[in-house]
Amino acid sequence: MEEWVVNTFIRGLALGTPLLWAALGEIYAERSGVVNLGVEGMMILGAFSAFALAQTTANPLLGLLIAAGAGAAAALLHAFVTITLRANQYVSGLALTMLGLGLSALLGRRWEGLPLLDTLPEVSAFTYLSLLLAVLLWFVLYHTRWGIVIRSAGEAPAAVDTLGVNVALVRYLAVIFGGALAGVGGGFLSVAYRPSWTEGMTNGLGWIAIAIAIFASWDPLRAVAGAFLFGALFHLSFRLQTWVAPEPLQMMPFAFTIVVLALTARRGGRAQGAPAALGLPYVRGER
Repeated sequence: MEEWVVNTFIRGLALGTPLLWAALGEIYAERSGVVNLGVEGMMILGAFSAFALAQTTANPLLGLLIAAGAGAAAALLHAFVTITLRANQYVSGLALTMLGLGLSALLGRRWEGLPLLDTLPEVSAFTYLSLLLAVLLWFVLYHTRWGIVIRSAGEAPAAVDTLGVNVALVRYLAVIFGGALAGVGGGFLSVAYRPSWTEGMTNGLGWIAIAIAIFASWDPLRAVAGAFLFGALFHLSFRLQTWVAPEPLQMMPFAFTIVVLALTARRGGRAQGAPAALGLPYVRGER
């Protein structure tokens, strides 16, 4: 029994790592006032890019770097559409997810099913890095001028604009940074957690990362617990198939996500702790 619990904890940490990276990125994007439902698309693009480059160069660390670039590029597209063109943020995010899934499936056909020859060394060290990153991003968000500017862009963009802060630039940087983190999370899947490439291998993890950001009330430290909880649930959904039918078990992480979102939003229109201007385009001079 003790071994079973320890193994669940370890595997929960492993799968919770990419969830944490993506959730931290979403927290920063939404703290600036931009909803990004394209996390799943950014993660799958990161997973494909990391695997393809790592397989070609035999350098998984370089693969993670290009995964960050792929996620950032996709996020830049989302930022342009929602911040500059002021399109609906929810529609843009959904379109980005569909684009990422379709593009990665098309480009990844030649890599399908190939095992990665050189995997990421010291996978556990990457998990520790994700914990340090969460602490660092929490500190930046709540104890630095940069953090104040990011939070102000999501809470009162008009007020911060009068102080000479470029709201659009802040939101651009936050969204791109969030996309880079989501890309790294996807890259970790294909070069470390499951060193191979298969179509749709993120399997809804991007949506769970968004739920974790909300579940954590947009707080990086709280996201740590949420990420590793969902990681453990994913592991249990496979581990318990010996005794329970696989279908309900595979639904468990997603069902729990729906429960979390429902409980978080039960108080009405805006989830508790959500930035006041979340999802609202900012037009200079308008109130």
